[in-house]
Amino acid sequence: MTASRVLVLNSGSSSVKYQLLDMADRSRLAAGLVERIGEETSRLVHEPLAGAGGGRREQTGPIADHDAALKAVAAELAADGLGLDSPELAAVGHRVVHGGTRFTRPTVIDDEVLAEIRALVPLAPLHNPANVTGIEVARHLRADIPQVAVFDTAFHSTIPDHAAQYAIDAATAARYSVRRYGFHGTSHAYVSRAAAALLGKAPEEVNVIVLHLGNGASASAVRGGVCVDTSMGLTPLEGLVMGTRSGDLDPAVIFHLARVGGMSVDEIDSLLNKKSGLLGMCGDNDMREVLRRAGEGDEAARTAFATYIHRLKKYIGAYTAVLGRVDAVVFTAGVGENAAPVREAAVAGLEELGLVLDREANAVRSGEARLISPASARVAVAVVPTDEELEIATQAYELVTR
Repeated sequence: MTASRVLVLNSGSSSVKYQLLDMADRSRLAAGLVERIGEETSRLVHEPLAGAGGGRREQTGPIADHDAALKAVAAELAADGLGLDSPELAAVGHRVVHGGTRFTRPTVIDDEVLAEIRALVPLAPLHNPANVTGIEVARHLRADIPQVAVFDTAFHSTIPDHAAQYAIDAATAARYSVRRYGFHGTSHAYVSRAAAALLGKAPEEVNVIVLHLGNGASASAVRGGVCVDTSMGLTPLEGLVMGTRSGDLDPAVIFHLARVGGMSVDEIDSLLNKKSGLLGMCGDNDMREVLRRAGEGDEAARTAFATYIHRLKKYIGAYTAVLGRVDAVVFTAGVGENAAPVREAAVAGLEELGLVLDREANAVRSGEARLISPASARVAVAVVPTDEELEIATQAYELVTR
C-alpha cells in the first residue's frame, strides 16, 4: 500500500489547527482545532470528514503545551481509525510563516533546517517560534516520516529586486534583512492557479490580481503563474486595511507618536498591529458588523468601510499598471469569498480598467469557484475559495514522492 496521507499542521502560540488529507484523491479525512493551549479552559474540536468516525466531537479542559495538544489530536484521529502510527501517513506538512530569502520552496526538515527557521525568528517573532514548536513536537511523535516546511513567503520569492527593495541605505537593508517578503503565499499560489483553471487556461497564460481578504488582507500581482508584486512587506503589517492592522502608513507617524505622544516601540507596535485597521477606526474588526452598522448610518463604520475600499481600489489600479494586462481580478478568503458588498464596491468605477460585475452573480453565495462578471467583460472578476491546507499538503506530498 502506497502511503498517501498528509497531516497538515498550523501551530500558533496557543493553538494548533490541523487537517488530515488523502492525496490519492485529495479528500479530507479529518480536521480540527486545539485552542487556548496552556490554559485551564483549553478546547479541542475534532471533525471527521469523508464519512470517517462518528461526527463532530469537542472536549474542554487543560492542555498544558503543544506536546499534549498534538498527542490529544493523535488520540482523536486514532479513534476514527486514522492514527498517526498508520503506514499510510506519508508526511507531515507544517505551515511556517517566514522563510526569509533562504527558503523559497517546500523543504524537508532536518536539524539544520530547523536551526535556520529558528534564526528567522527576529523577522516573525509572533509566528515562527510557534511554528518551530509544532515541528519539534511532530518530529518527536513521528521521527520516521518526512516533516515538510511550507513557507508563507515562498510564493513571493520571485518578486524582482526593484519591487522587493525599499529605498533605504542598501548596507543597512542588507545587514538587517530589510526587504519585501510578502505573506499568505500558499493562498495566493493556490488561488492564482485555480483562477487560471476557471478561465480554462494554464497558469502560464494568464495575469491575475489576487485579493486575499480576511482579518489579515493582502494583494498580489501574478504574471504567468509567477508573483511579481505583493502588498505585505517585511512583515504582514504593510498594504491593505485589515481587521486590526493599519496597512500602509507614513513611517514618520511612528516617530511622531514616539516624540510627541511619548509612546514606546512596543506600544506603537501593538497599536498598529492589534488596535488599528477596521477595529481602530470604528471599533469592529468583523466586516459583517461594519457593513451592518454602515447600513444603519453609523458614520464611523461608513468611514472605515470607505477607507478599506479606497485602499483596495488603489492596489487594483497599481497592480493593473504593474502587470500591463490583467485577465482576472480574484477575491478570496473570508471577506473576499462572502462579502458581496465589498466586491461590488471594490470594482465600482473601474469600468475603464475593464472591470464590471454581474450583480446577480455577485449576490449568489456559493462554496464553488465562480465568475461574477458578465461574459462580455474585458477582465474577468472571480471568487475562488482558498484552500491553504490542500496547497500545503500538495506541496509536501509532491516533495516526498518525487
